[in-house]
Amino acid sequence: MSKFKIIALVAWLVVSFLGAGSLALAGPHPGLTMSAQEVVAMRSQLHTVPKAKQAFDDLQVKTDTSIELGVIVPKPVDAGGGYTHEQHKRNYQLMLDAGLLYQLSGKKRYANYVRDVLLAYAELYPTLPLHPKQKEQSPGKLFWQSLNEAVWLVHTIQAYDLVVGALTEAERNLIESSLLRPVANFLSEGQPDTFNKIHNHGTWAAAAVGMTGYVLDDQHLVDQALFGLDKSGKAGFIAQIEQLFSPDGYYTEGPYYQRYALMPFVLFARAIEVNEPQRAIFEASDGAILKAIETAVQLSYNGLFFGINDAIKDKGIDTIELVHGIAIAFEVTGDTQLLDIAKQQNHILLTGYGFSVAKALHEGRDTPFDFRSLQLRDGQDGQQGALSIFRHGQGSKHQALVVKNTSQGMGHGHFDKLHWLYFDNGNEIISDYGAARFLNIEAKYGGHYLPENNAWAKQTVAHNTVVVDEQSHFNGDWRVGQQHAPNIRFFAAQDGIQITSAEIAAAYPTTTLRRTMAMLELEGLTHPLILDVFKVNSVRAHQYDLPLHYQGQLISHTLKLQGAKQALSPLGEQHGYQYLWDRARAAFPAGLAQLTWLNDGRFYTYSTVGGTDQQMLFAMLGANDPQFNLRDQHALIHRVNSAHDHVFVSVLETHGEYNGRAEYTVGAQSNVVGLAVRELDKYTEVTINLVNGHQATLLYTEQGDENTQHQLDSAGGQVQWQGHFVVLKSQSKQSEQ
Repeated sequence: MSKFKIIALVAWLVVSFLGAGSLALAGPHPGLTMSAQEVVAMRSQLHTVPKAKQAFDDLQVKTDTSIELGVIVPKPVDAGGGYTHEQHKRNYQLMLDAGLLYQLSGKKRYANYVRDVLLAYAELYPTLPLHPKQKEQSPGKLFWQSLNEAVWLVHTIQAYDLVVGALTEAERNLIESSLLRPVANFLSEGQPDTFNKIHNHGTWAAAAVGMTGYVLDDQHLVDQALFGLDKSGKAGFIAQIEQLFSPDGYYTEGPYYQRYALMPFVLFARAIEVNEPQRAIFEASDGAILKAIETAVQLSYNGLFFGINDAIKDKGIDTIELVHGIAIAFEVTGDTQLLDIAKQQNHILLTGYGFSVAKALHEGRDTPFDFRSLQLRDGQDGQQGALSIFRHGQGSKHQALVVKNTSQGMGHGHFDKLHWLYFDNGNEIISDYGAARFLNIEAKYGGHYLPENNAWAKQTVAHNTVVVDEQSHFNGDWRVGQQHAPNIRFFAAQDGIQITSAEIAAAYPTTTLRRTMAMLELEGLTHPLILDVFKVNSVRAHQYDLPLHYQGQLISHTLKLQGAKQALSPLGEQHGYQYLWDRARAAFPAGLAQLTWLNDGRFYTYSTVGGTDQQMLFAMLGANDPQFNLRDQHALIHRVNSAHDHVFVSVLETHGEYNGRAEYTVGAQSNVVGLAVRELDKYTEVTINLVNGHQATLLYTEQGDENTQHQLDSAGGQVQWQGHFVVLKSQSKQSEQ
């Protein structure tokens, strides 16, 4: 018996001595993610923390109402979102809730309910074949995919741990032999490829099997979960910690799946810490799990995750996975910044670690979370590109520039090398479509990813990056994309300028893409400018398209449009172009062109430099979409008709205010009056002129490092600097007068 379980047994005796009503534990349970010591503390202190007591009262009312409906364990027939699918999800959550109430109230009826549901499953499960609407990968029995089966077991084994002390030996033997062990075996030996996979599906399976092993005191199951089916360490939970997170805690599939994968990581890690603290699991791989929890928060704006890769865009930091993650991280670290996120989540967990958070918030110990500018390296070794996040200001309406120079992100990744997003005033301004999916809405393709997810949402034209010859990066093959990641040339976040530069030469044959983006603060401007310099170099002539997916109502532009008046045509036939209506086109004169749109009372002007061989296309999503699966969105596409090499240069400016209620408009005109780019040997010079007479010049090079000394004769005279870039600012004499 482990040291922890001996302590738990003593705590059980204390609970019994204190008078737990009909609570009758028969051993060192609970001892998985909820310990007997924590039961003692919560039972004695719950009334001292009003929000926790209210959460307890609310859970009783909710659970009692559900229990009155009786035990409902239907034969599985529906795909995701269907009745039986959702009922089995309700069952595992209800069992867990009832188990918690049994521990905290001592009322035997809660344990009896969990017992009855488990016995019903023990009768049903041995009779089940594979699910009748099994998903294409890893089918389950209770659910259409074994991933859902693993989620079911992660919750159910916690519920069993909470009530096992109230069961008879015969009941325990039946539940364990006919249900818990068969499910664990199905998820491990029954699906070895999924179980050994370094992927969130493998993480859920490992957590389910390992947690079951702890509760059933089966070290064989625990070791398989930790080290893979053959226990070699090439697979399993430890390998997943080491390989799925970067040194900065970034999960390779992106924030949406980082959020989803966190639940098995944090719950199984909590179970390991309780049962085998000598493993120091939260220190594994340089504290990867704790880093991943904080990084998940950093990957958000105004409460919602950045919608990159396959992402459902209404998921945010209040998701239940991160509620558990924040609470467990706070218990491990005591970091009071995490309490700020817990306060925003406004969700009290009736677990030991959840109660610790509720108590700390009640005592007013929270401090503001530091949303900061940072670069998050991708890949196990941190050498598979990076996600750069630049922030300006504080609070829910600050500005955030996200530059996506990461790896492919496996099958959930998109073909969007050197892509970017911009957030301001609480809104997404330059957007990513995210995933084309109506999760758990059976009427929409059974809740699956829609066909348009591959055909549109993943394609390069659905993102804010260069498309060559109307073909997606890596010709739309994610397995090829997985072998290549951008090379980060430099990154810096300092007063006045935040900047990063990256390149990739494998997205298209014989073509190199280089992008430098900066958040630049200039005197006289309320908000920073977003500067974008995108260089394309190829040995052959190509058509280059640079889309800009903007959110808002187009207000004005300096171009002469030729719009479609009677009929619309798709922009192309494949790689996502077939979904875009060709609404209007404009020839692009040499010099500066500007387009302004309005979003939530604020103006945004996109200034870019054109040429006689170029066009601006105005596109709208919705072509070839008879089922109305896609959202209505607009895009600009800057097209270069034929070139070997080209430099796209643009500036996005945030400015002004429109107040429809008070009927006033201020600052609706852009402050940018000039924009130019020059290539000077190995250097690039970008000059921005403002209406107030101020001028800013950015000189940069992709060569060298932060210690390299540079000297250049530019238009403003001889310039010397160290590192990759320097910003020169000047003011015209007319302005000075």
